[in-house]
Amino acid sequence: MKGPTTLKQAEDNWHTSMGALFNGERVVLRGKDLFTELNEVSWFKYLMFAITGKFFSDKEIDLIEKVWTLTVSYPEPRIWNNRVASISGSARSTGALGVAAGIAVSEASIYGNQINISAIDFIQRAKLAIDNNQKLNIIVKKELKAKRIISGYGRPLITTDERIAPLTHAANKLQLSEGPHFKAAKKVEETLAKGRYRMVMNASGLAAALIADLGFTKEQYYYCSIIAFSAGIIPCHIDAINKEEGSFFPLSCQRLNYTGQELRNW
Repeated sequence: MKGPTTLKQAEDNWHTSMGALFNGERVVLRGKDLFTELNEVSWFKYLMFAITGKFFSDKEIDLIEKVWTLTVSYPEPRIWNNRVASISGSARSTGALGVAAGIAVSEASIYGNQINISAIDFIQRAKLAIDNNQKLNIIVKKELKAKRIISGYGRPLITTDERIAPLTHAANKLQLSEGPHFKAAKKVEETLAKGRYRMVMNASGLAAALIADLGFTKEQYYYCSIIAFSAGIIPCHIDAINKEEGSFFPLSCQRLNYTGQELRNW
């Protein structure tokens, strides 16, 4: 049904399988009572259940947290999304506005969250290709021809990725590094090396493979990673708001390469 009929049926009538508040009585999420069935669940496990409808083991939750902590929780104000929060703090904007703006720009398609979604999409397709006995070098060539990059491989500015070792160590320690997507990601890396493409797996590719092995779809991965950057964004806002107003990376006029009209009278 479309148009006025749909709107008429939806007036004061919202069908949901997600959740609801029964005021003064209870709260329900995906059919589970918050106060009696979910009251012992941690906030993070609750969030993952809300997004996926699945209860993850403590080890799996620990791995997801490690992925966020070790890959995108840098309290570095020069990083593009953190810089937004720092500027907002320096301008004395509120934490909510600064952090929300930082999270919003985290959706960057080149090196932000969109590349993470592309990475899990690629590794899931690569794993499926391997299962169907397709040659990985052909898959790699097609991906490069279509997109000019392979999401999850390569890194701008430098060739190494300091996040790979600690994240791999964490996955090994939790015994969650032997899944089919993780193995597929390593095979892609080997294929790239043999083809002399000079691209090694980066943290985005490793994280995507580990998360895919936990059963996440790319849509679920998107939702659970929306606030992943916040642990790095919030400290930057706090740091800036505790310093002199307007003192975050100011630029003198002399440093601007202005090529417009000279000084003129209005």
